[in-house]
Amino acid sequence: MNFVLDSIPADEVLRYLGCKKQNDDIRALVEICSAELLAAVAPRRLYRVFDITPAVDGNGIALANCDFVLPGNDISALLKDCKHAVLFCVTLSSGIDNLLRRAQLTDMSRGVVLDSCASTAVEVLCNHVEAEIKQLFSGCYFTTRYSPGYGDLPLTIQKDFVQLLDAPRKIGVCVTESSILTPRKSVTAVIGISEHPIKQHKQSCETCNMREECAYRKREEYCGL
Repeated sequence: MNFVLDSIPADEVLRYLGCKKQNDDIRALVEICSAELLAAVAPRRLYRVFDITPAVDGNGIALANCDFVLPGNDISALLKDCKHAVLFCVTLSSGIDNLLRRAQLTDMSRGVVLDSCASTAVEVLCNHVEAEIKQLFSGCYFTTRYSPGYGDLPLTIQKDFVQLLDAPRKIGVCVTESSILTPRKSVTAVIGISEHPIKQHKQSCETCNMREECAYRKREEYCGL
């Protein structure tokens, strides 16, 4: 469940910050903040593989041997050619929340850069889990990652999602009453697995629940999901 995070790609942090032009001062601050974050981070990850079938009512995807359903048309379309789905959860752990909170109270600029470093770090952790899954199921085909809050897959499933993985006990990830993951720098996601090639689906900005606050969209960029 533990994972060693030994580097944070500076270029990706700068992308989160919206820095399109080279700026030596900002890059230097990114390097300092990255080192500070790496010293404090305790990344953890957890995943389970489920057989899947269409939900009985036709609205979503049912997971075998449990009562959990991934609701919505978008997740149904994503997983329509898949026989299995991986549900995973990753976190940088609560120490990063404390680090970010202190930085934001004492030095706002440093706090913003640290936050971008943390966002990049959790993305690195997601990529690691995805690579681990692909190695485990070598020879299969995979969908893109899809998280609660994308399209019509509601955030309100977060609590049942983390409980299904036993994430509160195993890696310390919980969910607030407003369906927000804690620690803050945590992610849940689904990846579909198929024995046959899959037509890749890209998330539309217009159907994403994060569209109004997405930094990429405001800069007329695409997140890549």
